[in-house]
Amino acid sequence: MSTPQRSEKLTLASFDTRTLPGHRLEVPAESALRLDCGVDLGPFAIAYQTYGTLNADKSNAVMVCHALTGDQFVATPHPFTGKPGWWEHMIGPGLVLDTDRYFVICTNVLGGCMGSSGPREINPATGKRWGLSFPVITIADMVRAQARVLDHYGIDQLFCVIGGSMGGMQVLQWAALYPERVFSAVPIATAARHSAQNIAFHEVGRQAIMADPEWTGGAYAEHGIRPHRGLAVARMAAHITYLSEVALHRKFGRSLQDRQQISFGFDADFQVESYLRHQGSTFVDRFDANSYLYITRACDYFDLAAEHGGVLANAFRGTRTRFCIVSFTSDWLYPTSENRMIMHALNAVAANVSFVEIETDKGHDAFLLEEPEFFATLRGFLAGAAEHRGLKR
Repeated sequence: MSTPQRSEKLTLASFDTRTLPGHRLEVPAESALRLDCGVDLGPFAIAYQTYGTLNADKSNAVMVCHALTGDQFVATPHPFTGKPGWWEHMIGPGLVLDTDRYFVICTNVLGGCMGSSGPREINPATGKRWGLSFPVITIADMVRAQARVLDHYGIDQLFCVIGGSMGGMQVLQWAALYPERVFSAVPIATAARHSAQNIAFHEVGRQAIMADPEWTGGAYAEHGIRPHRGLAVARMAAHITYLSEVALHRKFGRSLQDRQQISFGFDADFQVESYLRHQGSTFVDRFDANSYLYITRACDYFDLAAEHGGVLANAFRGTRTRFCIVSFTSDWLYPTSENRMIMHALNAVAANVSFVEIETDKGHDAFLLEEPEFFATLRGFLAGAAEHRGLKR
């Protein structure tokens, strides 16, 4: 596919994501995907990127699952922001996910806004954008759609499925839905269900979007406008949860922004205010407001125990998958206690599981940053899994 031409400011608002770099799997109507809400979705598309080479016996595939506002550009520059891939320090020759050894796949989730079918894309039945007529999706729907990509390549089993935050939820769902297709799994900084606190934060973001007059009941694209203010506020509120108090204090404290004294007004007096405003304003250039509603709702609906009679261990009964669970000490969005709950459920069914808590003050976003102990943990686990799998270099 063609690469979009860089302009002074390329944004998602009017861009045709079908022309994004990478791959796009078009699934025909006769192979419709049955969603958890009861709707048969078809035709539909999944956009994805690959790195490395699939080996002859197709045993070296790694599925990387992105977090809430991530996308498939995991190890290549983002087409709109120009920023490096969100895990560029993790994926590549000689890195943790060594592309000289592994074939790495990262999809844009169903419901997303970077080429996969979602509210921003065109409904083939009407020729107009889906908007809120797009069916509500779940984490399991995302995973079932990803499985179609494996089918396209003829990959029977993933060597590993890995991801953090919402990506970790997808990892757990992969292990529960397709245990025979997952040799090893690395859920990072995640949970087996969304807590009331997490649902509350997401609801604040959704209400900010829907309260923006330019949201127009989700039909903003038809009017050539977008709820950029509401989406920016949603991003600001969410971004606070990705950091820790210590990290915020270290980076900003109570330092003023481009001034010597407070203004006695409502401009950005403090550096932390300016930082959050910047996070919000840049986010709206690369993300769709309706997709934010859909994806946050998918996270809120996620409850792996509820899907298995209220007992989380039942989700993994009989599994032969090798697990490595990673949490971070300063993560208060998905704290270590939530990750331990997953470990206890796996222990209850005698699964092969390792658990590591990484000491850091960087908060939830630590899984996206360069943490030497985190990298060493993943290298060790993957090396052991590769040896057990008989995966040759």
